[in-house]
Amino acid sequence: MVWFWGILGILAILLVGSYFCAQAAFRVPKNLEKYLYKLPNTPQYSPYAKQVREMIDKALAIPYEDVWTTSQDGLRLHGKFYPAADPKAPVQILCHGYQSIAEKDFCGGLPMGLEDGCAVLMIDQRAHGKSEGKYLTFGVKERLDCLCWIDFIRKKCGPDVKILLYGMSMGAATVLMAAGEDLPENVVGIAADCGYSSPRAIIRKVLKDRYLPVALYPLVRLGAILFAHFDPDSVGADTALERCRIPVLLVHGDDDRFVPCDMSREMYRRCGSKDKELLIIPTAGHGASYLVDYDRYRKTVSAFLQKALHREG
Repeated sequence: MVWFWGILGILAILLVGSYFCAQAAFRVPKNLEKYLYKLPNTPQYSPYAKQVREMIDKALAIPYEDVWTTSQDGLRLHGKFYPAADPKAPVQILCHGYQSIAEKDFCGGLPMGLEDGCAVLMIDQRAHGKSEGKYLTFGVKERLDCLCWIDFIRKKCGPDVKILLYGMSMGAATVLMAAGEDLPENVVGIAADCGYSSPRAIIRKVLKDRYLPVALYPLVRLGAILFAHFDPDSVGADTALERCRIPVLLVHGDDDRFVPCDMSREMYRRCGSKDKELLIIPTAGHGASYLVDYDRYRKTVSAFLQKALHREG
């Protein structure tokens, strides 16, 4: 019977370990608002702190309509809809990043979209903001939430409305993973800023960054499956892009110390779309490309939008 208790003990250790991994990696705190104005106190971000605070304040002051949809697994999801003057205007769907806030990640992207004549839907990813849920899933379930928001916009703005998906960090991975799904013809393009190639790849990278053995990954994966109810190995942006046929813009800072820039380079190589672009911003850190070279970023995103909107076939 010693062997029985030994196996039981190992199983208990695995269960407890996977639970703590799930809480650390996938559980979303409910007090994220207190980090709205917080940037890393590093040379990469400190020079832009005042500018970012001002941009966030301006984003918060823009009038919007609270809107809701339901995920495929029954969660009530929240978004903010910013109408354009033209009711037939194209719509940008903005997806924020890991444990972040939409107005923070898109304090630059929101006004850019409105200035370009688009309506904007800025969503709270599942488990963030006013959206229901306890766990994020690194884009695995969020990509399906994106499909629900696309359907919502088609019902709200008309069946012929043109839609651009635009994501930052985990939100970038979300929209790129959605590229592998059966998207309606309404979706004319995808813009992804500093996205990772797959949940598996970024989790393993973060383990290394925190001086933890990559051998812990199976335990993290077990926690995802048992407690957050998703498999991080089940889908990746890299494989999804192989099936993509609509225009894609990938943006990345070449000094990104969280999501390696090489992930976007690899995704660009694997992307099946004939209309694909890769914008690398020198010296930019994670999510900071628009701060480091705003003019180039602004020009590239706007040109991509216009090209996607007027693309034939």
